[in-house]
Amino acid sequence: MMTDIIADSLTRIRNAATRRLDTTVLLHSKTIEAIVSILVDKGYLESYSVKEDGNKKTIKVVLKYDEKGFTVINEMKKISKPGRRVYKGKDEIRSFKNNYGTLIVSTSKGVLPNDEAYKLGTGGEVLCSIW
Repeated sequence: MMTDIIADSLTRIRNAATRRLDTTVLLHSKTIEAIVSILVDKGYLESYSVKEDGNKKTIKVVLKYDEKGFTVINEMKKISKPGRRVYKGKDEIRSFKNNYGTLIVSTSKGVLPNDEAYKLGTGGEVLCSIW
């Protein structure tokens, strides 16, 4: 039984990028869809679409590669885990990797990247980091 759907999704994206696959399929949840949407907006993924098969939803993700065929994702890491939640205030999430990377934060205003959460003046649970 899978208990951490975010870690599973990040691992599926990471493994597909390592194998240089064009697409991968993730299990659907609103949080996963918000994370994938942020990754598309920030330019780490090409696109995504939600597929519905009866009562089961999945997210089809199209991976992005540079002109040499290497993935644009250097590292994806799950920060907050089921056994150890990590919370940060707005001042602690201001920048990540000198604004080269992105923290994805679950706030009271929804799942946001760190720069938007800082502009809104809110902190929250740091779900994952990517650069």
